[in-house]
Amino acid sequence: MTRVDQWNEVLSRIHAAEDDGRRAHGSVALVAVSKTFDAEAIRPVIAAGQRVFGENRVQESQGKWPELKAETPGIELHLIGPLQSNKAADAVALFDVIETIDREKIARAVAAEIKRQEKPVRIYVQVNTGLEPQKAGIAPEETAAFVAMCRDALGLSVEGLMCIPPAEENPGPHFALLAKLAAENGVEKLSMGMSGDFETAIAFGATSVRVGSAIFGLRDVAAQPV
Repeated sequence: MTRVDQWNEVLSRIHAAEDDGRRAHGSVALVAVSKTFDAEAIRPVIAAGQRVFGENRVQESQGKWPELKAETPGIELHLIGPLQSNKAADAVALFDVIETIDREKIARAVAAEIKRQEKPVRIYVQVNTGLEPQKAGIAPEETAAFVAMCRDALGLSVEGLMCIPPAEENPGPHFALLAKLAAENGVEKLSMGMSGDFETAIAFGATSVRVGSAIFGLRDVAAQPV
């Protein structure tokens, strides 16, 4: 199967999961995760109609997305990997959505750049639902205070929450927890679910799913820039 065939298959599975959840087609956005793949690998998927993409690293994205976005108006680019404060200016300049706000220092740096660049970047707060020490994200019990700080003190547009459940656990309870936190804090969108569990995420209310390997295939991790 080509990458476009695989993309179509993922869309079909998303639509089936929407049907199972009695949700309208299009209620779940597909974020095609193109990290480590070059522009030539991405262009056929853009040509097929995909417009929302996710990348993990600012520097890698700078090497391919300005040209791709110039070629095809309407592309929406999400940063789904950890952000360092010294990359905030570059991230705000390039990305339309930053899904990984998880520390006050990062939130303040991004807010300052949004104001300086006068660019309305949308924000998701990353929640570490499994309290994994090696993983980014705020603790679930800190969500209310952190979201309020981002909105009230910094003026950030927090439109969603994001999580990555522990790989060895049933993702369902983690997705349920994120949905509960979103409802409690007046957050509209939920970014949850990846290639191995996006249908489960949709069942728990995901409004976007981040799917990479099911579309683009296995990544060459060795080729990924540090």
